[in-house]
Amino acid sequence: MRIQDFVGTYTIVGSNQDASAHTYKGTLHLTLDENQRILATWRIENNQTQVGTGFFKDGILVINFSYIGEDHNTFKGVVVYRCITTNLLDGFWSEKHGDPLYLGSERCYRIQPPKELLN
Repeated sequence: MRIQDFVGTYTIVGSNQDASAHTYKGTLHLTLDENQRILATWRIENNQTQVGTGFFKDGILVINFSYIGEDHNTFKGVVVYRCITTNLLDGFWSEKHGDPLYLGSERCYRIQPPKELLN
C-alpha cells in the first residue's frame, strides 16, 4: 500500500473517549499536500468539523487533529489507523483533555465513487 491509495472519502463509525459508550457516525475525507502528507477532514454527525495532518508508514496512518468545541475552545488529539485494506481503516484515538482511562475508536469504510453510465 502507498499513501496515494488512501485518498478519498470514507464513512466512519466511532465511539467516544469516555465511559458512556456513545457512538457517532460521519465522514472522513483524505487528500495529500505537496509533500505527500495526509490532509484529513472529518465531519461528525453533520455538526462538527475536525481537521488534521498526518503520515503513513508500514500499514499505519497517524493523524494529529484539532477542532473547535461547543465552548469555543480548541481540542487536539491523535488518531492511529491500522490500514486493513485501502478501503478499510481500523483506528483508535485520544484527545489531550479526554478521559485518560479510555481510548476512542473509529472504523472507516471507503465510499466508492458512482460508476459512470454508459450511453
